[in-house]
Amino acid sequence: MSAANKRPLSPFMIGPYYKPQMTSVLSITHRATGAGLVVGTLLLVYWLAAAAIGPKAYEHAQAVLGSMLGQLFLFLWTWALFYHLANGIRHLFWDAGYGFELQDATKS
Repeated sequence: MSAANKRPLSPFMIGPYYKPQMTSVLSITHRATGAGLVVGTLLLVYWLAAAAIGPKAYEHAQAVLGSMLGQLFLFLWTWALFYHLANGIRHLFWDAGYGFELQDATKS
């Protein structure tokens, strides 16, 4: 085996050469749910603004959120909210110095 083959692999070589670590996947998911929460919160503001504007606007907002796609989005937004909350609590424990072992990180 030559010296070139013994060099460490780049983490950007996704595929058979690189297996993502669980903590990195959780970190990426935490960031993605944070972005999703921003979008969902804007939709919540839209719903509240529609309620303040009048019955016609509120009826339209209810129709959008009451549709199958709206219900799915609200379900995913709720899941993202609780995932983000639980992951934030885990980060608070990490800030306090607990749960750094791989076994503890896997449990959380």
